[in-house]
Amino acid sequence: MRWLAVLMALASPALAEGERAGDFDYFVLALSWQPNWCAREGDARDAPTCAPEADAGWTVHGLWPQYETGWPSYCDTGMRDPTRDETAAEADIFGSAGSAWYQWKKHGRCAGLPPEDYFATVRRAYEGVTRPDVFRRLQEAVRLPARVVEEAFLEANPDLAPDMLTITCTSGQIQEARLCLTQGLEPRTCGADVVRDCSDSDALLYPVR
Repeated sequence: MRWLAVLMALASPALAEGERAGDFDYFVLALSWQPNWCAREGDARDAPTCAPEADAGWTVHGLWPQYETGWPSYCDTGMRDPTRDETAAEADIFGSAGSAWYQWKKHGRCAGLPPEDYFATVRRAYEGVTRPDVFRRLQEAVRLPARVVEEAFLEANPDLAPDMLTITCTSGQIQEARLCLTQGLEPRTCGADVVRDCSDSDALLYPVR
């Protein structure tokens, strides 16, 4: 049993906390399908982004500095934290000011950038990806193979290759599209611990409200 525990630990993605800011290899842009998040968690929290008037589809979960294997988090940095006005200004892409603040605290500090530059980088990354419009046109919930979501992103973004993004699922639902980008925000191959596509053949996808 001891050796099994050792092997499992070695096989797990490496991550660290409190690493030096700015020391990373590439970014992962994680886009969350908001209607599914609302069905799982957001409605119970009365999250503003789940209200019909929010009209939320793919929103930014985060822009995460990544190592070739593993990732840093809660990095040591001399950069100031963002103001409330700065995080509020990002609510349109993060879904809420609270989400923007949390992503700065856990991941943004690791980019080695002041908050205004980090959030500007997040926005450029988000705006540089074409989110497939077909999912916004759904009138009712559907079940579909997760690979269909990946294929839609590939068709909408000709510069992407299959090993540059991954689709994740949770609780039988489409969760996120995660795209791997260089520090200059160009598409690049994902690390081996990121390329783990959901293999569900009947993943649930809720429509935009």
